[in-house]
Order: sequence, then structure tokens, then C-alpha cells
Amino acid sequence: MTIFDKTKNLVPFDGQLYCLSGFYSKAVADDYYQQLNTGIEWQSEQLFIYGRLLTVPRLMAWYGDSQASYRYSGVTHQPLPWTALLSQLKQQLESVCSQSFNSVLANLYRDGRDSMGCHADDEKELGQNPTIASLSFGETRLLRFKHPNSGYKLDIELNHGDLLIMAGELQHHWRHELPKTRKPKQARINLTFRQISEVAENEKYRPQSMQRQKSTGQH
Repeated sequence: MTIFDKTKNLVPFDGQLYCLSGFYSKAVADDYYQQLNTGIEWQSEQLFIYGRLLTVPRLMAWYGDSQASYRYSGVTHQPLPWTALLSQLKQQLESVCSQSFNSVLANLYRDGRDSMGCHADDEKELGQNPTIASLSFGETRLLRFKHPNSGYKLDIELNHGDLLIMAGELQHHWRHELPKTRKPKQARINLTFRQISEVAENEKYRPQSMQRQKSTGQH
């Protein structure tokens, strides 16, 4: 029996979405947050969105195996080598998800003004039906899922130490975003572990979700 058999699927159709609240205890999550906050090589990025060069509204970093490069919005990201903590977290999530991961995208949302635009993780490098494991540390933030064909919406409050798993056909049918908020917010760190595969040059493309992306940001 896997975690998917024991946990409720939060979406009513077209995919799999699981939230394990308090996956890490507060004490452990506090320790991980401090290590990540100071140990990750955070950087501000500028990406082409709608033909304009815009500053991404959060800090980012890409880590992984040497071959796990990732291209979006016209920029190829070469992974930094795994830190000891990121490698440890990867192994823990691989055991929980029964899924291998070779990369992780780290996002630092400094306050309520930092955000992520509406998108789907549907790049070919992620495979047909990717499993993505997402860890949250720090401030609670709202993650919103939308099903464009039905108009269905689902809001999830992600708390300190929570684990969110996206799987199955979710990325084909649902889009998600972390909207801005005027509420006072402290920093939040999000780690999304992924499996990147090599894609032939003639198969690479810019997903429709990226073309429709809001200027508030992307993955």
C-alpha cells in the first residue's frame, strides 16, 4: 500500500492531489527552514513573459543531478549540485512517493507581495504524468487550483511542514497559482521535487500554460 492508497485525493476528477499536513513536526520544520534560508543560493531572476523581460516576484534556485537542466520562458537552468539537506529530503520523499526525483526547484516568497502565476507543470521534460512532491516551510500561503473546462476551483492553505503531492493527469487538466495577498506575511520556502528527462531537440516546446502565464511569475 502506498501513500496514494492511504490519503484522500483532493480533486474530484482529472488527476491526483494529496496533502499531508504536518508531514514534518514544527521542531523539524523550524530546523529545515533555517538551514534552507541560509544554505540555498537564492537569486533573483528575469524571464521573458509575453515578450517582455520581467523580474520574477520571488527568489529562486535550481538543484539536481548534473543532467537535469530545465528550460522555461526561453531560459535554460543548469542545476546546482545537491546540498546535504536537499539530498536528505529527496531520499525521504522518494520513499514516501515511490518515485525517483533528480531535481528540485526552490522558491523563496519573501512576503505577501511575492507570488507565482497561474500555470501547469506540463513541460515535456517532466514526462507524461509527472509526480511532483512539494514541501512548504515558513509562513502559511494559499495555493489555488483551477480546472478551466469546468470552472471548478480548489483553495489549499499550505502550512509549515506540509507535503503536497501532485500526480496522475493533474497537470493536463488543472492549473495552479500562489496569489499575492495584502495580509501581513512572513517568508515562505517551497521545494518542488521533480524527475527531469532528456527530450530530443525537435520535441522541445514552450507549453501553452507558459504562453498564457500571468506577469506575476511562473514555476
